[in-house]
Amino acid sequence: MHDDLVQKLKTDPNYHRLVKVRSRFGWALTGLMMLVYYGYILLIAFDKEFLAAKTGTGVMTWGMPIGLFVIVFTVVITGIYVRRANKQFDDLTSAIQARVQA
Repeated sequence: MHDDLVQKLKTDPNYHRLVKVRSRFGWALTGLMMLVYYGYILLIAFDKEFLAAKTGTGVMTWGMPIGLFVIVFTVVITGIYVRRANKQFDDLTSAIQARVQA
């Protein structure tokens, strides 16, 4: 019974599409997040003067809004992934379940 279910999954084109699309999208967002995060870390390591420079006449430096951007960016791309997962990925998963159970 269990092997039959596995074979149905392996031959389902929606399953292959789901794996391909979800993996590609996940890796793209991972790469984007790594670019932002490690870019910030490299900026800290190699251009401390820029991050310590004041943004205006107040006391805030450039490091504070850039660090906040990294945090907000993380929340935004998580929301983007969840939104796409709730639409496209859930629809494909439902189609796979319907076909396999039949």
